[in-house]
Amino acid sequence: MFSWKWIVALVVMAAASVPSASRAQDWTSTPQASAPEETTAPAEFDTEPRDGAERYQMRQKLVSFGDDFWIENDRGERVYKVNGKMMRVRGTLEFENTEGKVKAQIQERMLRAKDSMAIENGKGDKVAEVKRALITPIRERWVVKIADGPDLEVQGDLLAHEYRIGDGKHKAAKVSKKWFRIKDTYGVQIEPNQNEAVILAVTVAIDAMVHAGK
Repeated sequence: MFSWKWIVALVVMAAASVPSASRAQDWTSTPQASAPEETTAPAEFDTEPRDGAERYQMRQKLVSFGDDFWIENDRGERVYKVNGKMMRVRGTLEFENTEGKVKAQIQERMLRAKDSMAIENGKGDKVAEVKRALITPIRERWVVKIADGPDLEVQGDLLAHEYRIGDGKHKAAKVSKKWFRIKDTYGVQIEPNQNEAVILAVTVAIDAMVHAGK
């Protein structure tokens, strides 16, 4: 039978083998490598059905940079190149596909406009015009006149990059900042059978006119 001295010794040894609370906290607080910046919104914020619509990442106030910029889809693939250098050489902001073909363009003189802005194809023919059609203390009404299709209306909060483009019956595109978490960017979701380059150029025109002088 153990004496009380042996019992005390065993208790002391057992206590010494248990890590203290502070030591356990040290183990769990080991610094971890920082996660990369998230570029897409969490799934719970992206519940709207896509139905084949393509989503692109745009940069705010693109016309003020004057440099080349690649428009990517939400899979990180380069789709259109905005040739800002051409704006300094030819006075034109060009939207090129991956093969270098100009699919849409905006003349520099139009980029200073506040009430209307023309979108041209690679040949210089006007294919769309963005217009501020109504200005009241309550709301603004914007329309996009398409050369070979029905007029489109722009509805929503243009300042916040949260709006839709459509002809009243069908949605052509939706613009939102919730899909990408990179600073100073917004997303454009374009429905099937739309002229993607023209729609993207329209959003750049809207951004330039709404934020003119800001």
